[in-house]
Order: sequence, then structure tokens, then C-alpha cells
Amino acid sequence: MALGSQPRWTVRPADAQVGIDVGLREYMLRVYNYMASGLALTGIVAYVAAFSGFYASIARTPLIWLVILAPLGLVMLMSFGIQRMQASTAQMVFWLYAGLMGLSLAMVFLVFTGTSVARVFFITAGTFGAMSLYGYTTQRDLSQFGSFLFMGLIGLVIAGLVNIFIGSTALQFAISVIGVIVFTGLTAWDTQQIKEMYYEGDDYEMGSKKAIMGALRLYLDFINLFMMLMQLLGTRRD
Repeated sequence: MALGSQPRWTVRPADAQVGIDVGLREYMLRVYNYMASGLALTGIVAYVAAFSGFYASIARTPLIWLVILAPLGLVMLMSFGIQRMQASTAQMVFWLYAGLMGLSLAMVFLVFTGTSVARVFFITAGTFGAMSLYGYTTQRDLSQFGSFLFMGLIGLVIAGLVNIFIGSTALQFAISVIGVIVFTGLTAWDTQQIKEMYYEGDDYEMGSKKAIMGALRLYLDFINLFMMLMQLLGTRRD
């Protein structure tokens, strides 16, 4: 019930704060549930595509470019079109994105051993969980690091594009090390930003949109951190 619909003398600051805290926990739980479901879908699709031979069959055709570029297009669609979408549409786009990312990441199961994939996944999950918890609970304003982390992200993208052409193992190692630092920091910062996006007065539709976009941000942090750690700690197949 909206506060304005109650007599003023019945509204207690403590009660209002409890309501906000409960609503915030429910909102963050939706964010993490969306993110975890997206990761699960990505992992299942990647595993099936890798060991069914589907990824190998499309890797030799122009369709591989669709698999690589389509997720980027979907992220841009969600980022710039979320206000015009219904929450149900945004959710479907998120699932589609997670599935396409699974196709893209099928190569991980083909290049690295299953044991090392599992090991790095749990290392990523532990690191992500710790930093996200820190971002949620800290009273420190992390926005001061936001511009620094964003600049680091831009630098990683540029360095990655350059390394496609020069193929330097030393540069790839540096990209992976810096990438772990950047995405570890982004996990905490994004979590704090997502928490601050919560507004008690949002209706279910708006709250769902915010939760989906928050899940997308954390999903990207997790996936990128996982890939950087795979480059550093993964064991390649013979």
C-alpha cells in the first residue's frame, strides 16, 4: 500500500525502512536468479553444442559470424531499447542472448579439459560471489573507481582486437591478467550500482526490467572473468 493512502500517524520510519529492506532483498534476489538461470542456460548449450558436434559443424561456415556477432547486437538492443520493451520481451531477449553465448563458448569445452573448466568455474564463482557481496554490503562509494574500470575495459577491447592480428602470447597474458583485475572490480561496482537502482515505488513491470538489466551486467562480469581466468589457469587438451 502506498504511504500516501495511510494516515500520517500510522507511518513509522522504522516500518518504512523494513519495507524498503524487504523490497530490496526481493529485487536483488530476482537479479541473481536471472543471472544464475542465464549462466545455467549458457553452460548447457555450450556443453551440448560442443559434444554433439554442432559447434564444429557451424564453425566451418559463415554462420559462425552470426553466432559471434548476434550476442553483441542483442546487448545493444537491450541497452538502448529496454524502456520500450515489455518486461516479458526483455526476459526473452535475455534468454536468447544467454543461449547464443552458449554456442559461442562451446569452444571452451573443445579447447580445454573438462576438469580445468570445472576448476576455473568454481574459482570464478567464488571470486564473483565475494566481490558481489562486498559491493552489496560496503558503505564505501565505489563510483570513484567506475571511470577507471571503464577505461580499463576499453583498453582491453582495443588490445584484444590488436592481438587478433599480431597473435602475441605475451600480450594475451597481459590482457588476461588485467582483465581479471578489471572484471573483479566491475563485479563489485556493478552490484552497488544495481542496488542503488532499486526504487520502492517501482511497479512490477519496471522492477522486472531493472532486475533483468542488472542480471545482464552481472552475467557479463561473470562470463568475462571466467574467460580471463581460463586463459590463465585452463589446461588445454593435447
